[in-house]
Amino acid sequence: MFNKTHTKYIQSLHHKKFRDENGVFIAEGPKVVLELLETREFVCQQLFAVNEWLVENDKTLKKYSGAEIFVLKDFELEKISLLTTANHVLAVFKKKTPAEPVNIKGKITLVLDTIQDPGNLGTIIRTADWFGIENIVCSPACADMYNPKVVQSTMGSLARVNIFYADLNVWLKKNGSIKKYAAALHGKNISSLKAVKEAIIIIGNEGKGISDTIMNAVDEKITIPKIGEAESLNAAVATGIILAAVR
Repeated sequence: MFNKTHTKYIQSLHHKKFRDENGVFIAEGPKVVLELLETREFVCQQLFAVNEWLVENDKTLKKYSGAEIFVLKDFELEKISLLTTANHVLAVFKKKTPAEPVNIKGKITLVLDTIQDPGNLGTIIRTADWFGIENIVCSPACADMYNPKVVQSTMGSLARVNIFYADLNVWLKKNGSIKKYAAALHGKNISSLKAVKEAIIIIGNEGKGISDTIMNAVDEKITIPKIGEAESLNAAVATGIILAAVR
Protein backbone atom coordinates (compact mmCIF):
# COMPACT_ATOMS: atom_id res chain seq x y z
CA MET A 1 0.00 0.00 0.00
CA PHE A 2 1.42 3.35 -1.11
CA ASN A 3 1.77 5.80 1.79
CA LYS A 4 3.54 8.95 3.04
CA THR A 5 6.71 7.01 3.80
CA HIS A 6 7.03 6.08 0.14
CA THR A 7 6.38 9.68 -0.88
CA LYS A 8 9.15 10.99 1.41
CA TYR A 9 11.54 8.28 0.23
CA ILE A 10 11.04 9.03 -3.49
CA GLN A 11 11.25 12.77 -2.89
CA SER A 12 14.55 12.28 -1.03
CA LEU A 13 16.00 10.52 -4.10
CA HIS A 14 15.71 13.79 -6.00
CA HIS A 15 18.91 14.68 -4.08
CA LYS A 16 22.35 13.15 -4.69
CA LYS A 17 23.10 12.66 -1.00
CA PHE A 18 20.20 10.26 -0.55
CA ARG A 19 20.74 8.53 -3.90
CA ASP A 20 24.30 7.80 -2.77
CA GLU A 21 23.22 6.66 0.69
CA ASN A 22 20.62 4.27 -0.72
CA GLY A 23 22.56 3.21 -3.81
CA VAL A 24 19.56 3.83 -6.06
CA PHE A 25 18.19 6.32 -8.59
CA ILE A 26 14.82 7.14 -10.11
CA ALA A 27 13.59 7.09 -13.70
CA GLU A 28 10.30 8.48 -14.98
CA GLY A 29 8.12 7.97 -17.99
CA PRO A 30 7.20 4.89 -20.07
CA LYS A 31 10.06 5.09 -22.61
CA VAL A 32 12.89 5.55 -20.10
CA VAL A 33 11.57 3.00 -17.62
CA LEU A 34 10.86 0.33 -20.25
CA GLU A 35 14.26 0.77 -21.91
CA LEU A 36 16.07 0.46 -18.58
CA LEU A 37 14.02 -2.64 -17.73
CA GLU A 38 14.65 -4.32 -21.08
CA THR A 39 18.42 -3.79 -21.04
CA ARG A 40 18.64 -5.47 -17.61
CA GLU A 41 21.67 -3.32 -16.82
CA PHE A 42 19.99 -2.02 -13.67
CA VAL A 43 17.94 -3.95 -11.14
CA CYS A 44 14.50 -2.42 -10.64
CA GLN A 45 13.52 -2.37 -6.98
CA GLN A 46 10.18 -0.57 -7.05
CA LEU A 47 7.63 0.53 -9.65
CA PHE A 48 5.05 3.23 -8.99
CA ALA A 49 2.53 3.43 -11.82
CA VAL A 50 -1.08 4.08 -12.74
CA ASN A 51 -3.15 0.96 -13.31
CA GLU A 52 -3.65 1.54 -17.04
CA TRP A 53 0.10 1.50 -17.67
CA LEU A 54 0.59 -1.64 -15.60
CA VAL A 55 -2.13 -3.48 -17.51
CA GLU A 56 -0.76 -2.34 -20.87
CA ASN A 57 2.77 -3.50 -20.01
CA ASP A 58 1.92 -6.60 -17.99
CA LYS A 59 3.86 -9.03 -20.25
CA THR A 60 6.98 -6.86 -20.26
CA LEU A 61 6.91 -6.47 -16.49
CA LYS A 62 6.54 -10.22 -15.95
CA LYS A 63 9.50 -10.85 -18.27
CA TYR A 64 11.93 -8.18 -17.07
CA SER A 65 10.93 -6.98 -13.64
CA GLY A 66 10.85 -8.55 -10.21
CA ALA A 67 10.19 -5.20 -8.62
CA GLU A 68 7.75 -4.38 -5.89
CA ILE A 69 4.81 -2.75 -7.68
CA PHE A 70 2.56 0.01 -6.36
CA VAL A 71 -0.63 1.05 -8.15
CA LEU A 72 -1.08 4.81 -7.86
CA LYS A 73 -3.72 7.35 -8.72
CA ASP A 74 -2.67 10.24 -10.95
CA PHE A 75 -2.54 12.71 -8.05
CA GLU A 76 -0.32 10.33 -6.04
CA LEU A 77 2.13 10.00 -8.93
CA GLU A 78 2.25 13.78 -9.22
CA LYS A 79 3.42 14.04 -5.60
CA ILE A 80 6.58 12.04 -6.27
CA SER A 81 7.27 13.19 -9.84
CA LEU A 82 9.89 15.74 -10.87
CA LEU A 83 8.23 16.20 -14.25
CA THR A 84 5.95 19.14 -14.97
CA THR A 85 3.28 16.57 -15.77
CA ALA A 86 3.63 13.13 -14.20
CA ASN A 87 3.96 10.46 -16.90
CA HIS A 88 2.31 7.13 -15.97
CA VAL A 89 5.27 5.48 -14.20
CA LEU A 90 8.21 6.12 -11.91
CA ALA A 91 10.75 3.43 -11.08
CA VAL A 92 13.52 3.03 -8.51
CA PHE A 93 16.60 1.28 -9.89
CA LYS A 94 19.70 0.06 -8.12
CA LYS A 95 22.90 1.80 -9.19
CA LYS A 96 25.68 -0.29 -10.69
CA THR A 97 29.34 -0.01 -9.78
CA PRO A 98 31.00 2.16 -12.43
CA ALA A 99 33.67 0.30 -14.36
CA GLU A 100 36.83 2.05 -15.48
CA PRO A 101 37.31 1.71 -19.24
CA VAL A 102 40.07 -0.89 -19.44
CA ASN A 103 40.38 -1.19 -23.19
CA ILE A 104 40.02 1.98 -25.23
CA LYS A 105 42.50 0.96 -27.93
CA GLY A 106 41.04 1.33 -31.40
CA LYS A 107 38.05 3.28 -30.04
CA ILE A 108 36.78 6.82 -29.70
CA THR A 109 36.44 7.77 -26.03
CA LEU A 110 34.74 10.90 -24.72
CA VAL A 111 36.22 12.82 -21.79
CA LEU A 112 34.08 15.48 -20.12
CA ASP A 113 35.70 18.27 -18.12
CA THR A 114 33.21 19.78 -15.64
CA ILE A 115 29.97 19.40 -17.62
CA GLN A 116 27.70 20.65 -14.85
CA ASP A 117 24.33 20.98 -16.54
CA PRO A 118 22.35 17.72 -16.07
CA GLY A 119 20.49 18.23 -19.34
CA ASN A 120 23.75 18.61 -21.24
CA LEU A 121 25.26 15.52 -19.65
CA GLY A 122 22.19 13.45 -20.41
CA THR A 123 22.11 14.62 -24.01
CA ILE A 124 25.83 13.88 -24.43
CA ILE A 125 25.27 10.34 -23.13
CA ARG A 126 22.37 9.85 -25.55
CA THR A 127 24.44 11.29 -28.42
CA ALA A 128 27.36 9.01 -27.56
CA ASP A 129 24.99 6.03 -27.69
CA TRP A 130 23.75 7.14 -31.13
CA PHE A 131 27.32 7.21 -32.48
CA GLY A 132 28.36 3.95 -30.83
CA ILE A 133 30.67 5.48 -28.24
CA GLU A 134 31.17 2.90 -25.50
CA ASN A 135 32.91 4.95 -22.80
CA ILE A 136 32.61 8.41 -21.28
CA VAL A 137 35.08 9.54 -18.62
CA CYS A 138 33.85 12.43 -16.45
CA SER A 139 35.70 14.74 -14.10
CA PRO A 140 34.40 14.62 -10.49
CA ALA A 141 32.90 18.09 -11.01
CA CYS A 142 30.55 16.86 -13.75
CA ALA A 143 26.86 16.45 -12.99
CA ASP A 144 25.82 13.20 -11.34
CA MET A 145 24.97 10.59 -13.97
CA TYR A 146 22.04 9.52 -11.77
CA ASN A 147 20.55 13.00 -11.44
CA PRO A 148 16.88 12.57 -12.51
CA LYS A 149 17.32 15.18 -15.26
CA VAL A 150 20.34 13.29 -16.62
CA VAL A 151 18.46 9.98 -16.53
CA GLN A 152 15.50 11.58 -18.29
CA SER A 153 17.66 13.21 -20.98
CA THR A 154 19.44 9.95 -21.82
CA MET A 155 16.12 8.31 -22.81
CA GLY A 156 17.50 4.89 -21.82
CA SER A 157 21.04 5.34 -23.18
CA LEU A 158 22.32 5.34 -19.60
CA ALA A 159 22.19 1.55 -19.78
CA ARG A 160 24.26 1.30 -22.96
CA VAL A 161 27.13 3.72 -22.32
CA ASN A 162 29.77 3.10 -19.65
CA ILE A 163 30.22 6.27 -17.57
CA PHE A 164 33.17 6.58 -15.24
CA TYR A 165 34.28 9.43 -12.93
CA ALA A 166 38.00 10.02 -12.45
CA ASP A 167 40.75 12.56 -11.86
CA LEU A 168 41.24 13.50 -15.51
CA ASN A 169 44.90 14.45 -15.14
CA VAL A 170 45.70 11.02 -13.72
CA TRP A 171 43.50 9.14 -16.20
CA LEU A 172 44.87 10.97 -19.24
CA LYS A 173 48.46 10.26 -18.17
CA LYS A 174 47.59 6.59 -17.75
CA ASN A 175 46.33 6.57 -21.34
CA GLY A 176 49.09 8.74 -22.76
CA SER A 177 49.63 6.54 -25.81
CA ILE A 178 46.26 7.51 -27.31
CA LYS A 179 46.03 10.83 -29.12
CA LYS A 180 44.02 13.44 -27.25
CA TYR A 181 41.93 16.08 -29.00
CA ALA A 182 40.44 19.08 -27.20
CA ALA A 183 37.35 20.89 -28.46
CA ALA A 184 38.30 24.57 -28.54
CA LEU A 185 37.29 27.85 -30.20
CA HIS A 186 40.51 27.92 -32.15
CA GLY A 187 42.10 24.79 -33.54
CA LYS A 188 42.24 22.39 -36.46
CA ASN A 189 39.04 22.04 -38.49
CA ILE A 190 37.09 18.94 -37.33
CA SER A 191 36.84 17.77 -40.94
CA SER A 192 40.43 16.59 -40.53
CA LEU A 193 39.21 13.92 -38.08
CA LYS A 194 37.34 11.87 -40.68
CA ALA A 195 39.97 9.14 -40.75
CA VAL A 196 40.37 8.92 -36.96
CA LYS A 197 39.61 5.47 -35.54
CA GLU A 198 41.25 5.82 -32.12
CA ALA A 199 41.18 8.98 -30.03
CA ILE A 200 40.27 10.66 -26.77
CA ILE A 201 38.01 13.64 -27.42
CA ILE A 202 37.74 16.15 -24.59
CA ILE A 203 34.72 18.43 -24.17
CA GLY A 204 34.89 21.30 -21.69
CA ASN A 205 32.65 23.17 -19.28
CA GLU A 206 29.63 25.01 -20.69
CA GLY A 207 31.00 28.45 -19.82
CA LYS A 208 34.73 28.12 -19.13
CA GLY A 209 35.70 25.44 -21.59
CA ILE A 210 38.51 23.00 -20.82
CA SER A 211 40.68 23.75 -17.78
CA ASP A 212 44.28 24.85 -18.37
CA THR A 213 45.77 21.75 -16.75
CA ILE A 214 43.79 19.46 -19.04
CA MET A 215 44.41 21.62 -22.09
CA ASN A 216 48.14 21.39 -21.46
CA ALA A 217 47.90 17.59 -21.68
CA VAL A 218 46.22 17.43 -25.11
CA ASP A 219 47.95 16.65 -28.39
CA GLU A 220 45.78 18.79 -30.62
CA LYS A 221 43.03 21.40 -30.43
CA ILE A 222 40.09 20.99 -32.78
CA THR A 223 37.29 23.37 -33.66
CA ILE A 224 33.93 23.48 -35.39
CA PRO A 225 34.17 26.15 -38.13
CA LYS A 226 32.13 29.24 -37.26
CA ILE A 227 30.04 30.85 -39.98
CA GLY A 228 27.53 32.99 -38.07
CA GLU A 229 27.84 35.36 -35.12
CA ALA A 230 27.08 33.09 -32.13
CA GLU A 231 29.72 33.39 -29.42
CA SER A 232 29.83 29.67 -28.64
CA LEU A 233 28.07 26.32 -29.02
CA ASN A 234 26.20 24.33 -26.41
CA ALA A 235 28.48 21.54 -25.11
CA ALA A 236 26.05 18.77 -26.08
CA VAL A 237 25.51 20.22 -29.56
CA ALA A 238 29.27 20.54 -30.07
CA THR A 239 29.74 16.93 -29.00
CA GLY A 240 27.22 15.76 -31.59
CA ILE A 241 28.84 17.72 -34.39
CA ILE A 242 32.32 16.44 -33.51
CA LEU A 243 31.18 12.82 -33.26
CA ALA A 244 29.38 13.13 -36.59
CA ALA A 245 32.64 14.34 -38.15
CA VAL A 246 34.57 11.47 -36.61
CA ARG A 247 32.06 8.72 -37.39
